[in-house]
Formats: sequence, C-alpha cells, structure tokens
Amino acid sequence: MSWMFNLLLVVQILSSLAIISLVLLQQGKGADMGSAFGSGSAGSLFGATGAANFMSRATKWAAVVFFISTIGLAYVANRGNTGQDTGIMQNFTQTPPVAPPAGSAVPGVAPAAPVNAVPGVPSTPAVPAVPAVPAVPAAPVVPAVPAAPVVPAVPAAPVVPAAPAAPTSN
Repeated sequence: MSWMFNLLLVVQILSSLAIISLVLLQQGKGADMGSAFGSGSAGSLFGATGAANFMSRATKWAAVVFFISTIGLAYVANRGNTGQDTGIMQNFTQTPPVAPPAGSAVPGVAPAAPVNAVPGVPSTPAVPAVPAVPAVPAAPVVPAVPAAPVVPAVPAAPVVPAAPAAPTSN
C-alpha cells in the first residue's frame, strides 16, 4: 500500500470521529425554545447563538474533509487497475451447450453407457429400466358400497306422570 492511501485513511478516520463528536455535542432545534423563556443555559462559551453557529460550521467542514478523503481513497485504491476486470466472474469461460444424441429420450441427457460395477456379474440389467406401459388403461376399481351401519335402538324416554289437576272452586 502506498503512503498516500495510509494518509488518506487516517484523515478519513479522524474526520469521521470529529463528525460524530460534533453532532453529539450540538443542541437540537427544540432546545432553543426553552432558553427563550429563561430555562435553558443562555451563557455558554461562544454565547447564546454563537455555539450553534460554530458547531454547525465545524460539522460542515469535517463532512467536507470526510467526503474528499473518501474520493481520494477510491482514486488511490483503483489507480493501477485501468481496464482490468477484478470481479468474481473474471476467470469464467462459457462453453457452448452440447446437443443431445439422436437416440436420447430425454432432451439434453445422453443415454448412459452400461458400467460393470461388480466384476463377474453381467452388466445387463435383470429388470428393464422402463416398465412396459399398457395400451389401454385398466378400468378403475370402485370399492363396494359398505352396508349401512347397525344403529343400536334408542331407549324409550321415561314416562313422566301427569301433574295433578288443580282444585276447582264452586
């Protein structure tokens, strides 16, 4: 790394710390309302309104130094890389796709050559790779309708005796 890069990096770190501290030291805009009625601190090192003015100017210049150092760092870091691709795809080479062979049933897939994985065993499979498809599909099997379930008899409701008749008056 060059000495210019290190110098700009130190300047950027110092300016960022200055911006952070200056922003945290400033009063908000709502704090001036309390000092108008006598409850705020009207006496400060730079006067009642001079402190905010000094702080805002210092913050502005710290931000200018920060942005200039950022641009300088970007320039110094990429100064020697003119026309050179440094992305993650720089070594990628694209090959043209291979056409599938004429006898392949699946597009884009070549038929597999038989491989004798076990010595002494024939390489022809005992079971065909693709099962035979029937010409006409078999009729669907409809399950038999189950018999109606046997429902137990419901016991009769208990008989409630009738209420006694009300006496009649003559």
